[in-house]
Amino acid sequence: MTNYSIQTISENYKMTAFGVTLEDYNDWAGNAAKTAAKKAEITENGKLAELLALADGQEYQINYNLSGKAWRGFGVMGEFDVEGAVFLDFLAGDYLVVPGTGADKDCLADEITGKVFGGMLQQITDYKYVGPGNSTFVKAAENGEFYGEMWLRVKKVEG
Repeated sequence: MTNYSIQTISENYKMTAFGVTLEDYNDWAGNAAKTAAKKAEITENGKLAELLALADGQEYQINYNLSGKAWRGFGVMGEFDVEGAVFLDFLAGDYLVVPGTGADKDCLADEITGKVFGGMLQQITDYKYVGPGNSTFVKAAENGEFYGEMWLRVKKVEG
């Protein structure tokens, strides 16, 4: 099984992001196209760069349950007032942290997400994913590759 750790976040925090609602969560190709179009839009219109400049410069790919619908977007840690962006609440508690490395910065977040939701969560029996969201970051590693982590809020299974 892939390695992971459990990290405790002691305080609620917010993320600010741009994204899209996913009407059919099982429409993988359609959702990927919608997400890619949103990323291209906020990159071309400078909104993502504006947000990154207000924060620490680290971009996150975020999956969230927004008003009962699956939502995916791109954003930063913290609360920043940028037109068209939404604020997402992440709650204090235990987080499953799944690392990954790869040569392609643009694919690594999706690779980690696929690994986690493609079977890894089912293999972890002492914690359960409780949401309401998760985030993944990717940054350059010293060896010329890329390093990323996915953070998911979990709850210890009693028993």
